[in-house]
Amino acid sequence: MADVTSWREAGSAAPAPGASGASGASGASDAGARALARDVRAGLQSTPRTLPCKYFYDDHGSRLFERITRQPEYYQTRTEQALLEEHAGEVIERVAPRELVELGSGVGRKVRLLLDAMRARGLLRRCLLLDINALYLRRSVAQLAAEYPGAEVRGLHGDFQADLQRLGPGGGRLVLLLAGTLGNIVPRRLPEFLSQVRALLVPGDGFLVGVDLVKDRARLEAAYNDRAGVTAEFNRNILAVLNRELRADFDLGAWEHVAFYDEDEAWIEMRLRSAADQRVTLPALGLACDFRRGDEIRTEISAKYTRASLEARLAGSGLRLSRWWTDAGQRFALALLQPDVAPHDGSDLPPGAAGFPSGSNG
Repeated sequence: MADVTSWREAGSAAPAPGASGASGASGASDAGARALARDVRAGLQSTPRTLPCKYFYDDHGSRLFERITRQPEYYQTRTEQALLEEHAGEVIERVAPRELVELGSGVGRKVRLLLDAMRARGLLRRCLLLDINALYLRRSVAQLAAEYPGAEVRGLHGDFQADLQRLGPGGGRLVLLLAGTLGNIVPRRLPEFLSQVRALLVPGDGFLVGVDLVKDRARLEAAYNDRAGVTAEFNRNILAVLNRELRADFDLGAWEHVAFYDEDEAWIEMRLRSAADQRVTLPALGLACDFRRGDEIRTEISAKYTRASLEARLAGSGLRLSRWWTDAGQRFALALLQPDVAPHDGSDLPPGAAGFPSGSNG
């Protein structure tokens, strides 16, 4: 069974297993347009000026990101995939999930490694994909439904930071956030996000996270400044999104791609730098912005972690680090997070699990 459902506008919970849902994902467009207008207005009127990185991912931006992952400088994707090839079976053995939830579109080999491990153990019942790009989401759902005919495959069109709670309660669930996407969350806000993920899980469930690790500046900066210029095109594409959706008049040729590693913050920062004095108008917002040459708009942060710095952010979230796998070069890690304690009344436990301690499966 395959289905793509949009539920951001209605604010309802994700459909229960076996429930029928709307075909397509266009129902969220009005809510999405309002969110875009609100976010862009706030970002361009803030100091420093910012744009949320989620707006990179229109159809063209999503294709550009796929190209980025194939660039020789971009070690993240191939390193994470190698880790999953080696450890997917162990992840599934520890969690024994019947449901896989990916915060992303599931188009790549990485999610299939986990689905294959679930299917090989007779566990796979359901796969949910939550993604902001409706076109890629529909394609992913169709592809996975064809490849895993025994599973219920659903797509939920939304923003994982805004819509996470609508995934509903857990139980036999493995949630994925791969590709270092965790780094796009400002570190001080990470404990709140992790607490929201914890609310989707019961003891024994898991949250598998891809973590880009702190390393030398040259290696990090090269990954975001590829020689082919794909990341630069990807960065400027966010302005094309504003031109199309908000009738803005950004001249993409008048903006330079900037990406650098901030060692104090332990994050990569991507910006767009104005190459000239210019005025940009956004008629849909009734807004005009003046930029001097050298003025910048921050479009993304990508925080890098060590094992210790990530564990420090787990404090108070209700999650503990269950397993940690890294490559030999210490470039990237997979972190398996699991609920750390069970409520005393047992209400957070799946049927039949009452009386067993948290994490008893691993």
